[in-house]
Amino acid sequence: MTIVKQMSLFDIRELLKMESSRRFDAILATFDVQPIFQLFRKKTMRGAPRELNYGAMIQSLMIRIVERIPTVKDLVNRLT
Repeated sequence: MTIVKQMSLFDIRELLKMESSRRFDAILATFDVQPIFQLFRKKTMRGAPRELNYGAMIQSLMIRIVERIPTVKDLVNRLT
């Protein structure tokens, strides 16, 4: 049985020293969110266009975990 050692994605000290917008860019750049976006893609060209920004919603939920925001309601309050 082989042992696989996984390198860390970030040095936590460097990540905490960054300003928040750069920190979020660094975190979101490491994840491939395209498969998640494909789940919410509109299947047909008929009907009303979707007016929700699913990409922003998914990213904000990921940032919620990083910022330790306890509930979605608190996230909405912070975003507004």
